[in-house]
Amino acid sequence: MSRHQLETVDVAIIGAGMAGMCAALFASQRNMSVALVGNSATFAYSSGLLDLLGVYPITEGKPIDDPWVAIREISVAEPNHPYALMPEDDIRTAFNTILDALISVDYPYANSSHQNSDIITSLGTSKKTYCFPTTMAAGIDAFRENAECLLVDFDGMKDYSAKLIAANTSSKWPSLRWTRLQFPNNCHLPEISCEYLARLLDIESYRTQLVELIAPHTGKAKYIGLPAILGFHKPSEAHRSIERALGARVFEIPSTPVSVPGIRLHAALEKLCKNNGVTIFSNRVNMACDSGECSIGADDVLVTSRKVILASGRTLGGGRTTKNTIAERHNLIEPLFNLPVFQPETRMDWHRDKLFDPRGHSITAAGIEIDEHFRPRNTNSGNPHADIHVAGSILAHQNWTRMKCGSGLAIATAWAAVKHCYDSIAEGK
Repeated sequence: MSRHQLETVDVAIIGAGMAGMCAALFASQRNMSVALVGNSATFAYSSGLLDLLGVYPITEGKPIDDPWVAIREISVAEPNHPYALMPEDDIRTAFNTILDALISVDYPYANSSHQNSDIITSLGTSKKTYCFPTTMAAGIDAFRENAECLLVDFDGMKDYSAKLIAANTSSKWPSLRWTRLQFPNNCHLPEISCEYLARLLDIESYRTQLVELIAPHTGKAKYIGLPAILGFHKPSEAHRSIERALGARVFEIPSTPVSVPGIRLHAALEKLCKNNGVTIFSNRVNMACDSGECSIGADDVLVTSRKVILASGRTLGGGRTTKNTIAERHNLIEPLFNLPVFQPETRMDWHRDKLFDPRGHSITAAGIEIDEHFRPRNTNSGNPHADIHVAGSILAHQNWTRMKCGSGLAIATAWAAVKHCYDSIAEGK
C-alpha cells in the first residue's frame, strides 16, 4: 500500500501473536472485515504446543491431568482471572474452532480425550500439554507405554541432544536408546539447526536419505524420536512418508528457539487469516486513538475501524513498557491508548524476597483489567474506551508462564473479545 493510504475495516487487531492471530481468524469467520497489525516474532519462541492449563494451584506447582476441573476451581477461587470471565463452553468452542481450522490447512493437532498429556521436552523433562501437533503424538504414547524407542540426533547440532534426553529420562523410560548420525549433505557444515534440517526434509529425496540413514539403527524400536525437523512447509507429508518408510511410529520432540513447530503454527494461522480475507500489516503501530484510527509502521498506512482488539502482549511483544521518570523506572504503562494498568503500588512491591517464592511475583499479575465485555475496566463514570476490547497475555490477574496456559489464554480470550466486539457492532453500539 502506498504512503498514507487508508484501510477501513470493522475491527483492527493490534498484536500478531497467538491471541491476535486467533482473534483475526475468529473475526473473519464471523464475516467481519479485519486488519491485523503487529510483529509475529514471538512464535519463534513458542513450543508449538497448545497448553490450556498445566499447573494449578500455582503455590503448589501441581501438574494437573484435567484442566477443565481446574478452570472451574479458578472461576470460584480467582474471579478476576480471564478464564473466570467467560463460560466454559466458549473456551471449548474456541479450542475446537482452532483445531478444525488447523486440520483444514493440513497441520492437524491431537488431544487425549480432553485431558492433559505428558510430553517429553528437549531437556529430557516432561510437561503437561492439552493439544499437540500430530507429528508429536507418537511420543506421548511411547512415553506412557515405556516402549522400545530410539532417539536420533545429528552431528553438528548444538541446540538438541538425544543423549541428554535419554540420560534425564532414564529413570522413567529405561527402554529408551539414542544414537547420533550424520545428516545427509551436512558434511561440510560446522553446525546445523532444526530449522535448516526441516527445510531440507520438505524435499522427498532428503527424506529418502534420512530413512536410509536411520533404518540400520532401529533394532526392535517401535518408536523413533527426532528433533522437530519433519518438514517446514509440509510437516504432515514428511511425517507420513518417513513413518511409512521406517515401519515404526515416528515423533518429534519440541525444540528450543528458533522453534520450528512455533513457526509452522504461525504459518498455518497466517494462511487461514489470509484465506479469510484478513489484511495483515507486519509493522508495529506508531500511534492509535480511541476513535479507531491508527498509524502503522514505516509506510504510515492509516487504518480506521469501528472496533479495536488490543492483543499486544506483555513486555516481549511490546504491549507493556516501563515508563521512565528521571533515572528511576517506577511503573508499567500501556503505550498506545494509555489504558490504566493494574500493578503493584510501588516498584519495591514488584518482586518478593525469594526468587522462587511459590506464590510467584506480584508483577506477573499486572496488566489490563477488563469488564464482562472484555473492554478495559474504568473506575470513572462511563467508559471512554468502549470501542476497545482486550485479549491475550496483556490481561491482568493471570500468570500464564507458571500456570502453563499461554496458548489457552490467547485462544479463549481472543474468542471472547471477538464475540463481544461482534455483538457490539450488531447492536449498533
